[in-house]
Amino acid sequence: KVSLYKGDITVLEVDVIVNAANSSLLGGGGVDGCIHKAAGSCLYDECHSLNGCETGKAKITCGYDLPAKYVIHTVGPVARGHVGSTETNDLTSCYQNSLRLMEEYDLSTVAFPCISTGIYGFPNEPAADIALNTVKSWIEQNPDKITRVIFCVFLETDFAIYKKNMSVIFPDNDTEVAEE
Repeated sequence: KVSLYKGDITVLEVDVIVNAANSSLLGGGGVDGCIHKAAGSCLYDECHSLNGCETGKAKITCGYDLPAKYVIHTVGPVARGHVGSTETNDLTSCYQNSLRLMEEYDLSTVAFPCISTGIYGFPNEPAADIALNTVKSWIEQNPDKITRVIFCVFLETDFAIYKKNMSVIFPDNDTEVAEE
């Protein structure tokens, strides 16, 4: 049900991939830029019509040229190394609101990137903790909704953190770990 993948999120064949977007939703650096590039210009056009997105919220679009049918765009908090209750709550909301949209659209497989850990400066360890624990409690409360969650990381640092924490947070799960 839960797996870890180190590689390119844009190649994953899932119902939906989550994009760590900026508030404009119009593409940017990191995973956001990669997703926009791989999905093609129609994604930009649809995102443009959504009029942005607030921190902690999420919006859904088609996947266009991606193998994923949909993209959920969520805007993580700008932490700049500081993690207070606002940043923690906002990041938790990113995962919760993405999962709610999945449920609304009847989607059962998802890939999450690391949200807010790049230029937004959310420290990797607490970010992974929030991601894993938020998804775990969602799965426990909605056991029949999701068949597969992939945590897709790009950096070796995040791969090591997720690998270590997944075995603790999901001890009974037959977690799968793969590198591109």
